Amino acid sequence: MTAPALTLHDRALGAYLGFAMGDALGATAEFMTAGEIAGTYKGGLRNIVGGGWLHLKPGKVTDDTQMCLALGDALLAARGWDLHMVADAFVGWMRSKPPDIGHACRRGIRRYVLEGSLCAPPSEDNAGNGALMRNLPVSLVTLGDAALFARCTLEQAHLTHHHPLSDAATLLLGQLTQTLLLGGSISDCRRCVSETLALYPKFRFEPWPGNTSGYVVDTVQTVLHAFFRHDSVESCIVDVVNRGGDADTAGALVGQLAGACYGVQDIPARWLKQLDRGIAERLRRQTAALLSLPAPLPLRGRPAAPPPPDPVLSVA
Repeated sequence: MTAPALTLHDRALGAYLGFAMGDALGATAEFMTAGEIAGTYKGGLRNIVGGGWLHLKPGKVTDDTQMCLALGDALLAARGWDLHMVADAFVGWMRSKPPDIGHACRRGIRRYVLEGSLCAPPSEDNAGNGALMRNLPVSLVTLGDAALFARCTLEQAHLTHHHPLSDAATLLLGQLTQTLLLGGSISDCRRCVSETLALYPKFRFEPWPGNTSGYVVDTVQTVLHAFFRHDSVESCIVDVVNRGGDADTAGALVGQLAGACYGVQDIPARWLKQLDRGIAERLRRQTAALLSLPAPLPLRGRPAAPPPPDPVLSVA
């Protein structure tokens, strides 16, 4: 019997829950090496057990999922795109005393609080993965509108991260996610990746260079290498998480792609049971609400001031 075709909602919820699963599983292994993970978890880390350097309870998530939810909440509160409301949502999240917050994210949010600035100055140390990790809600609400997707993606990214490699990575992962949400194939994704690699060869991931840091190039290489090697949500996430390093973010991002590709039905039932119930319910509600926003997405509030020209930053 032929399996029923995946709906947009199946794929969107798969992406969001897959993201959270990778985050919750990966948090346990963050900053560990692959050897340390293998020695601690016989057969590799395959279940959401909590712990890690943040000492999380099983099923809890980190700043990756929390910032996604904050961005999604801002979109829903505005019933459209309002960068001030996005920035305010990040401020509220930071003031909630999350278990972890990246240096660039903290710096950018504090700059907004103190100066009202919606755009970080271009800088070499803005090439982390903090903007990349939280962009899923933008991908969900700008389907079919490439220009609006690019605008919203870069505006939210530049709140805290302003670097051409961060920009390229955030656009690429969002484009791949949208391709999959709309029923595109792995081959379609390969073509999209090839176009980006022609412009940004630093992202080449075959053979995998073996780096797992929070540098956005390392994250993209790790995520793409695993995504194109496997054919299920579980196998993608387990592969990435057991490589260690910035395992929560890389695990979340590969879960996003795999969930969009294979749908929510492919997420292991045991992971759904292990994920914090409150987080799971928020993700389900937010996914449905984001998909119900009007298209094209209304633009509200004042747009961010045009950023100054980029200095010569290393992208080759």
